[in-house]
Amino acid sequence: MLARHDQVARRFAAACRTGDTAALWAVLAADAIVVSDGGGKVRAPVHPTYGADAVARMVTALLIGQPGTELTVGSVNGRTGLVLRRAGQAVAVVSVSVAGAEVTAVWIVLNPDKLQRWHR
Repeated sequence: MLARHDQVARRFAAACRTGDTAALWAVLAADAIVVSDGGGKVRAPVHPTYGADAVARMVTALLIGQPGTELTVGSVNGRTGLVLRRAGQAVAVVSVSVAGAEVTAVWIVLNPDKLQRWHR
């Protein structure tokens, strides 16, 4: 099960890294959800977003194509996830839930207070 999670999470990460929205959409379940936490300190949606199309748009807006952003794959909550950094400072930590070969949920922490331990 962890091996499958790792494989799907890495496909998700590769799509984010390259900005390949078709590959991103392909790895998302039709009823996928994204939840983000900005803690009122950074701009982030207040409510969860549902559906592969909406999730792909949100992930694209939050995680893809930000100049100077380094995306690394590593352990997040004991499973494969993503850490995005700019100038060594974490700007997002992402974990995913997986079923079969698809991402069913994307959890994005954007709150700077919660990201401090992820800084280099």
